[in-house]
Amino acid sequence: MIYVVRHGQTDFNKEERLQGRFGLPLNETGIKQAERLGDQLRKVNFDFVFSSPQERAIHTAVIVTGKEVVTDRRLDVFDLGEADTLRKQEVKMAGTIPDASVYKGVEDPNLFVKRVFSFMKEIEAKHSGLSCNILLSGHRCTTGCIGAYFEGIPEDQNILRFSSNNGDYKVYNLE
Repeated sequence: MIYVVRHGQTDFNKEERLQGRFGLPLNETGIKQAERLGDQLRKVNFDFVFSSPQERAIHTAVIVTGKEVVTDRRLDVFDLGEADTLRKQEVKMAGTIPDASVYKGVEDPNLFVKRVFSFMKEIEAKHSGLSCNILLSGHRCTTGCIGAYFEGIPEDQNILRFSSNNGDYKVYNLE
């Protein structure tokens, strides 16, 4: 089974700011969310724990599992470019992402999906058919993209619908 965890709350989440690669560590609420998640999943023995390289995702994975975490850049948060850390209501959006014609450095959404799906295909090739539990810790965008890997990309391209709230998780069967 694959357990897809969204990191706990940070002050940027609380302030309704876009949070990409300049994100903050977990705040007190985020730590409590991760601890609660750890309690919910305490009976699961995780064979593998992977995370985005962002501190907030790593910290969540460590709190939840108590195990060593392997980071992978393919699980990194969507690069928001110049829109990173801005208040959500201030940002000109193009669908679910900042408008790349307004903000420099916004990641191409197709390349984002390609890199996350690349990671998932590798996990599937290595672990499909095995009886193991894998925890993947990430962000709204990466957890949504992992959900789209299993559920399919929606017609409107909004993969965020597959994400969880901060400090929550979803489970997928790797079979």
